[in-house]
Amino acid sequence: MKVIEIEGNRKLEGTIRISGAKNATVALIPAAILTDEEATICNVPEITDTDALCDILKELNVKVNRSTESVVINPREMINKEIEEQFSKKLRASYYFMGALLGKYKKAEMYFPGGCSIGARPIDLHLKGFEALGATVRNENNKYIVEAKELKGANIYLDIASVGATINIMLAAVKAKGTTIIDNAAKEPEIVNVATFLNNMGANITGAGTSTIKIKGVEHLHQCFHEVIPDRIEAGTYIIIGALCGHPLKVDNVIPEHVDSLLSKLEEMRIGLEIGADYVTIIDNNEKLVATNIKTAVYPGFPTDLQQPFTVLLTQANGKSKVTETIWENRFMHIPYLKALGANIEVKNQTATIIGPTPLKGEEVIATDLRAGAAMVAAALIAEGKTTITNAEHILRGYEQIVEKLTAVGAKITIKEI
Repeated sequence: MKVIEIEGNRKLEGTIRISGAKNATVALIPAAILTDEEATICNVPEITDTDALCDILKELNVKVNRSTESVVINPREMINKEIEEQFSKKLRASYYFMGALLGKYKKAEMYFPGGCSIGARPIDLHLKGFEALGATVRNENNKYIVEAKELKGANIYLDIASVGATINIMLAAVKAKGTTIIDNAAKEPEIVNVATFLNNMGANITGAGTSTIKIKGVEHLHQCFHEVIPDRIEAGTYIIIGALCGHPLKVDNVIPEHVDSLLSKLEEMRIGLEIGADYVTIIDNNEKLVATNIKTAVYPGFPTDLQQPFTVLLTQANGKSKVTETIWENRFMHIPYLKALGANIEVKNQTATIIGPTPLKGEEVIATDLRAGAAMVAAALIAEGKTTITNAEHILRGYEQIVEKLTAVGAKITIKEI
């Protein structure tokens, strides 16, 4: 088990550069097998989720060549076979291989994916989308077998604007005969990034980033070069950390528009910001922060993935704040550990009420999931004394070189194996 230790109550000063987006990368790597040639993806973060997906590629006999921030994927000698549970359970996003394999071979076999335990995460919408395209779906002892004699374009309405379902249906529909229309599609920037990648390979996708996506099927996808967008959740996490203890802290390689809902809330809390074309600098983390309320929502609303770190910031605001979680029912698992550090928080139903400001003191806490782990890091950075965060593997799934990045701006942070 990996453990992160942080000596808190230190001001952070300097620049943190944001890596490529985890939530785009985990879809782009499976999408690459749809080409009949070779795909090069750059600005790829070196995180454990990337490692897990490359392991699946190798199991499928896909040639993978990794170098600094890039992955070259060559599926010319690929073999379509069952993706075993030991691979699929490592991360939720392994399910993108289902759509990609179905799109390319008209058949996919894989076990139910893993990932963080942040709530019920069924893949019903994905499967209904595959069925609408003409596939049959069987579940045998937690293994899904999805196959079709032929995939045909269809009109598909998503009951929920799901990022995963939107991308997975796109992957399956790219080579289907005719036109597929996805209504109530998710609008996240990562979806636009994946659609751009597929179009660079020769796909015909329009409307990505809106609620209606149209995919005209093509027969052949060729080689391409593609760049992963900056990670808006990593950016948001470090911006929140800057609001907590920046002196000042610049977060570079950001698309500010992608974190607009966060920046609006920070300005509401009277935190001084300098927003450039590709950076955000926290120039004044006002000691008299104003309490505020947030409610998570699909993009462009406030991201559920930033709710947990943002809760830490609210512990330092003056007055009563409320956080309402609408996406995942288990997204408050960090709250008991924040309370152990000294926070004044009560949870009722899906709303957390935070009374601040409260000083935090170092303790041993647990990273129960990826973003809860990020919240623990943020809290530890302002806590008095040493905080020990166990189960740090969760954090490394989504934050490239987090120890190195924070050390470079003045944090006293180490990671070790126990």
